[in-house]
Amino acid sequence: MKHEAWTRSTDRLGVSLSPAQATALEVFEALLAERAVPLGMVAAGDLDNLRDRHILDSIRAAPLLDGNDADVADLGSGAGLPGIPLAIVRPDLRFRLIDVRRRRVAFMELAVETIGLPNVVVEQRSVETVAATFPACLARAFADPGKAWTLAERILRPGGRLLYWAGRRFDPGSETAGGVRVSVCETPGLADAGPIVIMTRQ
Repeated sequence: MKHEAWTRSTDRLGVSLSPAQATALEVFEALLAERAVPLGMVAAGDLDNLRDRHILDSIRAAPLLDGNDADVADLGSGAGLPGIPLAIVRPDLRFRLIDVRRRRVAFMELAVETIGLPNVVVEQRSVETVAATFPACLARAFADPGKAWTLAERILRPGGRLLYWAGRRFDPGSETAGGVRVSVCETPGLADAGPIVIMTRQ
């Protein structure tokens, strides 16, 4: 029944799950509850709503990534959100989870090892010191839109995109920098979520 619940939840986001992927998401949800919440990486008030508030909120970006986004950087990944759920449902892509804080990196390493995610690398460093470049970057609960774009732009390849998890009151006219093309993607399957904003160079 747990697998069926996960499948129903992701189906409404346009994402199909295998039984193995549903199991992996269950394991990650348990790790968040048992480790990330007590350590303060996820708010204690979200404990009873980890699935919708964090995991499904992360997964909703999966249809926005395509085969050209072979290497994806998750900036300030924290507890592995959104990178780990996306890596589970998009095994065809490689994800680099970047965070400067050792305790959060240790949690992500534990999650990656426990679940078994060969398409994930965890890296302890600040985004400002990343030398590699990527076709896509992710920013969820990381920084305001302008700062997130400034940090991502330096490491995006030509034509690269930043996927930014915005608040429900996001205003593209006032919250993004000049010279940035913005596309706002709503997620009807998660009524309480703000849009995912795709930013590219003009």
